[in-house]
Amino acid sequence: MVNLKDHLTPGIEAVVQKTVRDADTAAHHGSGALACLLATPAYVELMIHAAVQAVDKRLPEGFITVGRSMEFTHDAPTGTGMTVTVKAVLREMDGNRLLFDITACDELGPIGSGKHERVVVNRDQLLLKAKERMKDIERRLK
Repeated sequence: MVNLKDHLTPGIEAVVQKTVRDADTAAHHGSGALACLLATPAYVELMIHAAVQAVDKRLPEGFITVGRSMEFTHDAPTGTGMTVTVKAVLREMDGNRLLFDITACDELGPIGSGKHERVVVNRDQLLLKAKERMKDIERRLK
């Protein structure tokens, strides 16, 4: 495994922004009936995107991060046309585990926060493992 301390340091961060559109609403995502408010799944997607942006570009060739866990709150509604800003900060590194603190706001103030864990893996090894797993499933279905 690669020594992540050669590539990453706690405190690195990324900020992503998105203007809420119809495709980001609860009605579109099937997470509620409202077609005018940011859906929680779209909100979580932004949180994950910010964490990926903070670290993946700093990893050596062939390595990526994959999500492992997430804990978050979605405390305030954001309407279509408003801009959501999400900031992910790498808080801690433990082996190949990366722990992020994430905050989110819109023009009116905070809308939520969370903690997200990602794991650094070798992309090719992950794909090979997935392929082997799928072969096992195919054998069981025969």
